[in-house]
Amino acid sequence: MSDAGALPLETRNPAWATEPPDAAPQLLAGGGEAAGREWRVSGDWTVLGLRERYTELRERVAAAVAETPDALWDLRPLSRLDTAGALTLWQGWGRKPPRRLLWLPEHVTLFSQFAQPGALPRPKRRIGPQVELASLRLLGFVRHGVDIVALVGRLLLDFITVLRHPSLIGWREISANVFRTGAQALPITALVGFLVGLTLSYLISRQLKSYGADIFVINILGLAVLRELGPLLAAIIVAGRSGSAMTAQIGVMRVTQELDALSVMGISHTMRLVLPKVLALAVTLPLVALWTSALMLTGGMVAAGAQLGLDPATFLRTLPDVVEPANLWLGWTKSVLFGGIIALLASHFGLRVKPNTESLGQAVTQSVVTAITLVIVVDAVFAVLFSDVGI
Repeated sequence: MSDAGALPLETRNPAWATEPPDAAPQLLAGGGEAAGREWRVSGDWTVLGLRERYTELRERVAAAVAETPDALWDLRPLSRLDTAGALTLWQGWGRKPPRRLLWLPEHVTLFSQFAQPGALPRPKRRIGPQVELASLRLLGFVRHGVDIVALVGRLLLDFITVLRHPSLIGWREISANVFRTGAQALPITALVGFLVGLTLSYLISRQLKSYGADIFVINILGLAVLRELGPLLAAIIVAGRSGSAMTAQIGVMRVTQELDALSVMGISHTMRLVLPKVLALAVTLPLVALWTSALMLTGGMVAAGAQLGLDPATFLRTLPDVVEPANLWLGWTKSVLFGGIIALLASHFGLRVKPNTESLGQAVTQSVVTAITLVIVVDAVFAVLFSDVGI
């Protein structure tokens, strides 16, 4: 705690340290020839002992340091000292220990908490806090990008390995992920898809009815659902439902040290955990998107029939004529990519979990938010690149 110029630590109390256990906190100058060159801290320097004297004693300590910067500080006479008393002395010393200091071993622990890098006064910043915060966020983004690229590289190598040795493919893991991310997601996607299609068709019908263009509700609804809304809505639901579960599963394995056990046994994390999730979600999300699109069209058909009196048979017969198959293939292609992105990000954040519960919660949140954001960005890129396809 003290620097090289401090005197050695002593564990015995001096002969003049005779204060009673509950003595008031005192700061006394040494007598004799050492007057003004030695300061003895005695009494009860605790929360109860200091009470409303924090400011007074801190200012007295600061004045003593300013008056005699090379003085010896002796803390051995202290009868009691807690964090409050130690903080009062530390602030009075100018947040650094005196060059000449005598204390007891039990004092070291109290003062060491203030000597940590986070507690020491920071140097003046040469840049603004907003610039520093932006730089830290940019650095974190770059680190995530590098880690994801490395994870993709390992996945490609593992995929080549399993192609050469099919016996290494984790069929049970793939099947379990297909069931969890696909079959178990059908009820919620059906409900949300039906209600969204119902609402969308109702709003479109109200507008088209005022212009006498009732039949065009099929064109607008079919193109929007099969090309954009169906795959996008399914990806968002799966990212919040299955992506978070994947991150939590891998994160719990990190907390319980199961990942370390896999490493000790020589089993690749990416081949055993990440690759089956990516393959499974890349297969199931197009099917879930098709199911969601079908329920959205069903809801739109119900709303069109109620609002415009449009016959369901006419709706189903007209839909294939006004929506080109290219829109369906484009939606499926995006769904495959969306599934791989969601599983990849979920695994990435799961592998970055630290062995504590707080980190697990943060990783799940980051996984869901990042996956949904990236899915929307990729969908926008597809919309721009294939703006002339199927329209």
